[in-house]
Amino acid sequence: MKILKFGGTSVGSVENLHRVKDILLNDDDQKIVVCSAMSGVTDQLVKLVAFIKLKDAEAITRNLHKLESKHIEVVETLIDNHELRGDLKDGISGLITEMMDLSNQEYSEVLNAKVLTFGETLLTYIFSNFLASTGVTNRLIRAQDFMFVDNVDNPNINKVSKKLHKVLEDNEPAHIYITQGFVCRDHLNQINTLKRGGSDYTATIIGAAMDADEIQIWTDIDGLHNNDPRFVEGTNPIAHLTYNEAAELAYFGAKILHPQTVSPVVGKDIPVLLKNTFDPEAPGTVISNKTYRKGLKAISAKDGITAIKIKSNRMLMTHGYLRRIFEVFDNFRTSIDMITTSEIAISLTIDDTTYIDEIVKEIEGYAEVTVDYNHSIICVVGESVINDKYSHKLFEILNYIPVRMISYGGSNNNISILVETKDKIPTLRFLNEKLFLTHQEAVL
Repeated sequence: MKILKFGGTSVGSVENLHRVKDILLNDDDQKIVVCSAMSGVTDQLVKLVAFIKLKDAEAITRNLHKLESKHIEVVETLIDNHELRGDLKDGISGLITEMMDLSNQEYSEVLNAKVLTFGETLLTYIFSNFLASTGVTNRLIRAQDFMFVDNVDNPNINKVSKKLHKVLEDNEPAHIYITQGFVCRDHLNQINTLKRGGSDYTATIIGAAMDADEIQIWTDIDGLHNNDPRFVEGTNPIAHLTYNEAAELAYFGAKILHPQTVSPVVGKDIPVLLKNTFDPEAPGTVISNKTYRKGLKAISAKDGITAIKIKSNRMLMTHGYLRRIFEVFDNFRTSIDMITTSEIAISLTIDDTTYIDEIVKEIEGYAEVTVDYNHSIICVVGESVINDKYSHKLFEILNYIPVRMISYGGSNNNISILVETKDKIPTLRFLNEKLFLTHQEAVL
């Protein structure tokens, strides 16, 4: 069995839905197809939630009307059969009515999750019926019936597997199953989400639960590139990455992958393929346990980083001092990305400032704290990256860009530097020139 995931752009138009159908028919393997909402729909639902909080009835109605019109317009063009087209339009209107009923309720986190997941519900409903109308037999299964993810960071794959196998047994056998990405149930059995971009994660959780032969993640780019093609010219797709390399790149900003994508399949040794919906023949990127080449592979950047410097002349080297600082961040559920130390100071970074005031207040009881916003982590990744013969050129950046921090050693696959976000793009371009373009053999 294969698991195929298609992102919002891949299912964002009538033409693209036909492309996806052709990809599904390209081989005879049994498939579970994970779909995101149409591009732009989740953003629209986020706005709807904001209107619900404000109890703005007029804005809610206007938002839902736009949402209904968008999907009915797709059905009008996509479905040739007049009777089926009418049935689908009625079905969409019914789903919009459900959303209106939700919108009249008091806001809660559960309501928020239910609203945000309607994009995937609408798209999979349309796509499954479209496939059936063209003679492609399939079954639409609901992710909320099997994606029981008690802990998003560490999903219980066995639990998902048992639930999913039961769902498949209860349905008529099919060659293609369609389901929703992003949607899950939490430890309280409530509808929840895997956070933005979580459809990738859905696919690998399902892949691990089904012991799939491979997982394909289809997007609008031909694999993971060795730098960010939005900002840097002359980037290239990487043919092969290890799970560890891919995890580092995803965590530190590679937009093509959700940060937790590869974690469910590492122990299963299931390859993950990153493919381009608009160029299916392109080889893309294969992520697996196999190491094809060590050394420099790629650069990624993570924005929204806050740098915190904690200085204490008296206490830094005393026993228990570091533990005391880390406990503050742990108590406020705030993860640390980078950390460096000197004799009297600690510099670290976070990407979630929800509790920054509380954190600073607590630490200021025994140390001096400086907080700087608007930074980016630039991450250079590759297995045994420090041993690459060109890796030293990374440090030439010190001659041109003010670097706040440098971190290496937590992983053999990653050297990270911290710069102000205004310097991010020049840094990415400089490193691309020094590490890749000047030495073509260092690419891929």
